[in-house]
Amino acid sequence: MKVNDRYCSFYYENDDDYGTIEIEPEKTALLIIDAEYACVKRPQPENPSPAELENIARWEPFYEKYDKVIIPNLQRLISLCRRTGIEVTYAKIQGFKSNGRDRSLDQKVSGFNQFLVTSGDHRGDIIQEIAPQKEDIVVTKTTDSALTGTNLRLILHNMGIDTVIVTGTMTDQCVSGTVRDLADESFKVWLIEDACLAATKRLHETELEILNNIYCHVITTQELIDAVNQTR
Repeated sequence: MKVNDRYCSFYYENDDDYGTIEIEPEKTALLIIDAEYACVKRPQPENPSPAELENIARWEPFYEKYDKVIIPNLQRLISLCRRTGIEVTYAKIQGFKSNGRDRSLDQKVSGFNQFLVTSGDHRGDIIQEIAPQKEDIVVTKTTDSALTGTNLRLILHNMGIDTVIVTGTMTDQCVSGTVRDLADESFKVWLIEDACLAATKRLHETELEILNNIYCHVITTQELIDAVNQTR
């Protein structure tokens, strides 16, 4: 089944089984993945080297889109969820060991994905613009997937949640890994295309096409809002 013709891969080009976006708020959770300062805010190193400045500039399109598009859409989704009773949950990267020994291998390898943030490090806090409220669920992980590295699956099942609205970063990494795991655990998954982001537009759109109609349904913030409002 598909709900639109966007990001339609080879597998579903000839699928004419169309459905609608159906959300039961009491059985649904919004999941915001990796909205920590370290993941989505511009780094501000002291006395940066020319190489560091060059790398920050290289990432500027990502930071600009996160600020101008992703944050406002996340705020709209959070507001909708609080108004309609949809649970708001967060997953963030945070280790226990200062040497990073407890991290999964994919977060130990050298390069971009080498990520070390421990408890008490401000860089691991969720950004103020979409900060969690007192009873929001926040799980910490040392993995890419928010299911593999946490007890989130058990928490969702305990609350009777069978549908997850997924947002966050990076579309092709932690978001993708989480979407796949949620689908394997038999959750219905709605991936919000304009509330998640990858390093480049190409990576983002390619991953959406790979995931759509198999592991999730890819829709927009407005489409989700309209569908929820129609249930009220």
